[in-house]
Amino acid sequence: MSSLREECGIFAVYSPEPYDVAHMTYYGLFSLQHRGQESCGIVVNDDGLFRSYKDLGLVNDVFTPENLRQLGTGTMAIGHVRYGTTGGNERSNAQPILVNHVKGRMALAHNGNLVNSSELRTELELQGSIFHTTSDTEVISYIITKERLTAPSIEEAINRAVSRLEGAFSLVVMSPQKLIAVRDRRGFRPLCYGKTPDGRWVVASESCALTSVGAELIRDLEPGEIMVFDKNGPRSIRDHCGKAPKSLCVFEYIYFARPDSVVDGCNVHTARTRAGAYLALEHPVQADVVIGVPDSGLDAAVGYSRQSGIPYGIGFIKNKYIGRTFIAPGQASREDKVRIKLNPIADVVRDKRVVMIDDSIVRGTTCARIVKLLWEAGAKEIHVRISAPPFVSPCYYGVDIDSKEKLIACHHSVEEIAKIIGADSLGYLSLDGAKKMACGGDGSGYCTACFDGVYPTPTPSTTEKNRFERRLSEREKKEE
Repeated sequence: MSSLREECGIFAVYSPEPYDVAHMTYYGLFSLQHRGQESCGIVVNDDGLFRSYKDLGLVNDVFTPENLRQLGTGTMAIGHVRYGTTGGNERSNAQPILVNHVKGRMALAHNGNLVNSSELRTELELQGSIFHTTSDTEVISYIITKERLTAPSIEEAINRAVSRLEGAFSLVVMSPQKLIAVRDRRGFRPLCYGKTPDGRWVVASESCALTSVGAELIRDLEPGEIMVFDKNGPRSIRDHCGKAPKSLCVFEYIYFARPDSVVDGCNVHTARTRAGAYLALEHPVQADVVIGVPDSGLDAAVGYSRQSGIPYGIGFIKNKYIGRTFIAPGQASREDKVRIKLNPIADVVRDKRVVMIDDSIVRGTTCARIVKLLWEAGAKEIHVRISAPPFVSPCYYGVDIDSKEKLIACHHSVEEIAKIIGADSLGYLSLDGAKKMACGGDGSGYCTACFDGVYPTPTPSTTEKNRFERRLSEREKKEE
């Protein structure tokens, strides 16, 4: 946990006529790759026949031309890129999930984390359900399937199931005839939809994925909204809208989302530059150049520079040919990996008082290595500014922070952290600044629990990422 891990990303398309929806979904997932690099998958619906392929790895590696050809054409498809915050990195946990039941079949993909998944899973197991994965997505699929046994339609089954789910869940669900998109009643995770010029409906975690397939953003789903796409066009079910205060994860703006995305009506790039401007007002310093740590620190650095009047410079070059899953051969150290992935431009920082902008500090180890690179490049002073408040609490809604143990801000003061990372000074964005970075206003409507410990929902009884694997292991030991 030297750096934060991304969320999952979901994508779906509904076409009135048969189309190469597999390739369309592939391009959409490629645009969402930043949200998850562990595994990916696509399910195509060809007149009720579901064809699926998923595996561990990046989109470009998993989906070869032959794999996409075998998926073929259809009228619907859903896709998923995963970084698991619940359940291990195993092929069985790759999504979408396929379910065959007495009323038909269903495919489902999920972004987020439930806080009551453990209780729901235990209840389902006691009723005879057999789980094949250790992710909470399968719990959601079972709840929907159970409701479908008595519900008159798949959308009504989902509408009933939503009442039982607590926490973060943006979903795309596909039945033989319908594509359904769901956003939890607090709107923790983003979800939007749009339309291509030739009449295909597209749903995605971020608007950048819509753009990649030529679709125009129509709007974000409202918290609690269920959108149904079928031969009659889209329709909205709002039974759960307005039932809970909106709690969009503010870290979508700080780090997760792509800068060109629009989340709940606010451009992410604009939000980050505004955060940088707030940083300059809250933590001014005399300096010669402002630089950003690629990628999400760059926009905030631009905002800091504009507000402070200190010139902006490109301080680092990032090796674009090293993926986020890069593993150095042999026993190379983490420091070597940082050097290979990120290199300072010495002429920009040599003999300069440098303001370095980054999006967050988790353990402090990566930040310390980056600061060290600047010292070695000849920087005269280094002032670190962070475009987020300090992390002081676990996240239960999808961010990979499941305990306080490794959070440096829980054990050290700001001054101590500055010494640990080797900086002359350190300044974090205030909580108020984080809340207002998106679209200004009073800063309401965001979840900031990882910064202030105020949770919008009850907290889960078990919190570790591999909790279901641990529970299975403990059962096996008892049986032995």
